[in-house]
Amino acid sequence: MKKIYSLIAFVTVVLTACQKQPSLSPTGYVKKGMVITLPQTTQFASTNDAKAKIPGILNTNYPQVDNGSSATVTFTISPVSVKPADSLLTDISYTVADADYATVLGANPKYKEFNTAQAIAFLGIKYPTAVPNQLSFLTYIYYESGVTPSAVAKQTDTFLFLNGAWVKCYTLTADQYTSTGHPFGDFSTSDDATLTSYLNLVLKSDIAVSANASAGDVKYMSFKYYNSKNFQRIVPLTFDGTNWVTTPITGTLGFAKSDGKWIVDEAISYTLVKADYTYIGTQTTAGSDAARANIAQYPDFNISAPTDATYWSDSDLNAALTAVLVNKFKATSNAGQKYIITYTVYSFGKTSNVAKTFVYDGSNFSISTQ
Repeated sequence: MKKIYSLIAFVTVVLTACQKQPSLSPTGYVKKGMVITLPQTTQFASTNDAKAKIPGILNTNYPQVDNGSSATVTFTISPVSVKPADSLLTDISYTVADADYATVLGANPKYKEFNTAQAIAFLGIKYPTAVPNQLSFLTYIYYESGVTPSAVAKQTDTFLFLNGAWVKCYTLTADQYTSTGHPFGDFSTSDDATLTSYLNLVLKSDIAVSANASAGDVKYMSFKYYNSKNFQRIVPLTFDGTNWVTTPITGTLGFAKSDGKWIVDEAISYTLVKADYTYIGTQTTAGSDAARANIAQYPDFNISAPTDATYWSDSDLNAALTAVLVNKFKATSNAGQKYIITYTVYSFGKTSNVAKTFVYDGSNFSISTQ
């Protein structure tokens, strides 16, 4: 019997030794330079909201990607919407009286006038219990150093109580109504279908706005609207890199995986504006003569077909974007700095936004490989 037990023990040892042992946890695999477009059903309130939430999405969808990997993620920002608590013009209008200036400026002020910050301070005093999205159509003597002429003048501005603070909206002027074919100074129900295009035209025609606009910027447009009564409506418009729209827009961010976590890559995101396309068309040698003439007129790169006279090949397009980077960023760039450049392409009748990532090596800009 002793021998039988010994044989059983020997067989058990052999079988145990030959049995495949559990494999160790996978160490992951490098997947450098991932380019990801999130579905439009996944929308973010802002770029900062995207920065906070996309790392979690990357961790869930790409759990085995190694440290040192990167991802360029295109995402959708949901349109901003505002519903004023009350927009009836007679309810929200107020003209600052002489005595009101003292509430902010102190007793017997030398000049009875407000700049923007002082007007906002006055609204905090005038409406100490303001409710979310409350409107104020405020008439006052306005003077802003370096902004208005030396002679002060009475002005009416729209202010919106947004996220716990009063903000100054973009209020249309009489000349701007006239420029859109509305010399009587208001819009009505008959303008509903084209209202966004009118407001877009106003902003694109305002050099102070268009020269500095960046994708994702929001302007709260305030205008008079007649529908049996006079209202002051608010429509937020978001700049998509080309136009001011009320529809969702796309953005692009870079992320890097470090110590097992996805973090925002501190790349600089920049979207080409109309002035950049004009610069490419008139101040560079990128692309053909016909392509440059075309892009100076239309702010997009034609990638429809190589047989088109205005076609931009990938190498020509890279040269054009590099020229913009040199013009805008070389003087202040440090070696290793990344730039995510978003631009508009035209293909067979449709336009869309595309992004490329460049890196500065201390002397030149080139397409990033990571």
